[in-house]
Amino acid sequence: MANRPPFALWLPSVIVCVVATATYWNALQCGFVFDDISAIKDNKDLRPHTPVANLFYNDFWGTLMTKEQSHKSYRPLTVLTFRLNYLLHQLEPWGYHATNVLLHAVVCLLYLRLCVMFLVPSTAFVAALLFAVHPIHTEAVTGVVGRAELLSAAFSLVAFLVYSNSISRSGKTGWSGLAVTIALVTCGMLCKEQGITVVGICLIYDLCIINKLYGNQLMKVVKASLGAGGQLAMTGTSSSHVGSKALHLAAASCGRTRSIFQRTAVLAMSTLALLGARMYVMGSQLPVFTRFDNPASASSFPGRHLTYSYLAVLNGWLLTFPSSLCCDWTMGTVALVESLADPRNLATLLFFFITARFVWAALIQGDPIIITAFSWMVLPFLPASNLFFPVGFVVAERVLYIPSMGFCLLVAYGWSKLANYAKPSWSKVVHLGFLLLFAFHCLKTYARNFDWESEQAIFSAGLRVNQRNAKLFNNVGHALESQAQYTEALEYFLQAVKVQDDDIGAHINVGRTYNNLGRFKEAEEAYLKAKSLLPRAKPGESYQARIAPNHLNVFLNLANLIARNETRLGEADALYRQAISMRADYTQAYINRGDILIKMNRTKEAQEVYEKALFYDRNNPDIYYNLGVVLLEQGKPSQALAYLERALELEPDHQASLLNSAIVLQEMAANDKVHHDVKYHFKNFI
Repeated sequence: MANRPPFALWLPSVIVCVVATATYWNALQCGFVFDDISAIKDNKDLRPHTPVANLFYNDFWGTLMTKEQSHKSYRPLTVLTFRLNYLLHQLEPWGYHATNVLLHAVVCLLYLRLCVMFLVPSTAFVAALLFAVHPIHTEAVTGVVGRAELLSAAFSLVAFLVYSNSISRSGKTGWSGLAVTIALVTCGMLCKEQGITVVGICLIYDLCIINKLYGNQLMKVVKASLGAGGQLAMTGTSSSHVGSKALHLAAASCGRTRSIFQRTAVLAMSTLALLGARMYVMGSQLPVFTRFDNPASASSFPGRHLTYSYLAVLNGWLLTFPSSLCCDWTMGTVALVESLADPRNLATLLFFFITARFVWAALIQGDPIIITAFSWMVLPFLPASNLFFPVGFVVAERVLYIPSMGFCLLVAYGWSKLANYAKPSWSKVVHLGFLLLFAFHCLKTYARNFDWESEQAIFSAGLRVNQRNAKLFNNVGHALESQAQYTEALEYFLQAVKVQDDDIGAHINVGRTYNNLGRFKEAEEAYLKAKSLLPRAKPGESYQARIAPNHLNVFLNLANLIARNETRLGEADALYRQAISMRADYTQAYINRGDILIKMNRTKEAQEVYEKALFYDRNNPDIYYNLGVVLLEQGKPSQALAYLERALELEPDHQASLLNSAIVLQEMAANDKVHHDVKYHFKNFI
């Protein structure tokens, strides 16, 4: 890699920034969809009354990291930016989307700066333009939760640029720059886990590009360093058997090797420390996913490994031909590759053969651009590859945001080769080809943004390209259900059951919709069907580790349904107890069971149940409210008021607690202070 002369970056930077912003301008009109609901609307960590410290104990969705139902996605800095958005404009979606678009523009500018390190300015400009408008980025930019990718990418790029400036071709190390690099890597990792992979990219850049330690050169340098070091030790610096020039080169080689080793050791130890801290935060537990989230992870050899290999091909295909994009690739979207006879194995072999050929040629020829491109493509993708641990998805387009940097760099490099070596007439065709590709990507991205406008729009768009995923039918049904269109929602839930008959969630959805339509008998049948599909406990095996927490909702829904009949309250209580036996920390089951016990005039037992729930979740305002209600039933208004006040401390807008505390205060009115509190609580309630 030759040193690039300085040149005016301001014009290309302005164009790239304008293109990136214009392409995603229509994203500002989109709402909260899909994962945005859990991460933004339902996440209490965004609310001002929640201590900021909670962000560093909870996962991306607001669940305590040590809880088994946590997804173990630890991204406190990303959540902190969401919290800042909430502070400025609460739950107005445009502000969240505007922040994402701005971050994407910043990443594009940083990426342009990266590209000019390896490519001539015009080719670097092409790479940055392709990256700015690539349709695969819509999920990361237009989906609010994609901010984790944007922040991680920004920190990774800055970390790489700082690291590249902290080392020199003479072998010297700028230790302050290295310290800043480690700090940036830490920040990137706290935005999204894959941020740590930039350490590997930095090492490859250091070893293979700056110091050219690849292939035969690596062996020669190692041997020369060892040989020179031996001679220096045996002869001393003044020996006449070794010429002064040879001694100088040997000493330089040893010093250079020592400097490389020191940098590598510091980065390696820092990485291990970060990984150790990450494991500690997540309680040394991997997240629990069902076979519906990632079917290949539940299959056996060779199906699991063949499918995992094919998924790498599919991700490469999406980068190359991003035409059929989908927000959800789980469940039956990608059929398992269960035998060697599956023709998709040919695509896998071809893909890995071409990849290996490129990498081998790059290492032998020492091509810094191809080495850099593949390091940015491969390393950031590894956490999502199922190579080290199963992930909770089949394909996720947003995880390709950083890998696409390497892809765009490679495409621009190939384009420049064609443009430079083709005949003048063909050179025009090559340039026209880029313009057409750029135009198609712009139009595809702009059109794709409209799919993220609403829940119904994004899931309906998914069904246009994917009819094998029951989750998409379920989600369209949820969108219709939220609009009280129960009959239409039922059609989609029934279709989900048809596509995936053993989908517990789909049967629960059918039952709930029947319940909303007043068809209680059919609702009970649907719930019983869902209950029958739950996995059976095995001797010596933890039951709760093999069942998705949301699937236990079947017990709550069925119990709530049959509790409509006062003669069946005992059956409802038995269902709640069964749910609790399967998952001791299932707090909602405790809350619902306490409600049933109150109806059965067993208030003392209800109090014990609520107190047990409080043991597992001390920050749940509903539990404190219910304890207050129980104590009111027992004629203990002062104690009840204490619990109601605690509920309001945790959630100042808890309507039921506001109303009941005001009523209690009114009944206890004995002085002006109490009357003042009554007015205060009624005012807040209104």
